[in-house]
Amino acid sequence: MPNPDQPTTPLAHKESRPAWQREGREPDYRFSLANERTFLAWIRTALALLAGAVLFDQVALRRPGHPYVAALAVGGSVIAALMSLVAYRRWKANEIAMRHDHPLPNSISLAFVAGVLGIVGVMVALMLAGVL
Repeated sequence: MPNPDQPTTPLAHKESRPAWQREGREPDYRFSLANERTFLAWIRTALALLAGAVLFDQVALRRPGHPYVAALAVGGSVIAALMSLVAYRRWKANEIAMRHDHPLPNSISLAFVAGVLGIVGVMVALMLAGVL
């Protein structure tokens, strides 16, 4: 049951948001939703990396003597955690830029993620080939 002492106007909702969300001009909802979809794509990628890390951990338990597999498991979970933090920071920075009519900020995170995934892919290929 709603509390009659609490206002139910949009102003009440606005006051509960962080200060940076109350600054500037409210962006077009389509751009905010696109920014949110990008954030969710980063989170899905982080979850996939975490699932891969769990898989590598299980392989390392069943096949001892392969330290690279354990390293991939630990590295994958650390990268997944970092990606989730980067996803939030990118989402927030893009929202702030849209609110103040500034260009969207550049980030090296895309190049970093692509480079790390490339290295991991080469390591997995070498392990599957029996080189590592």
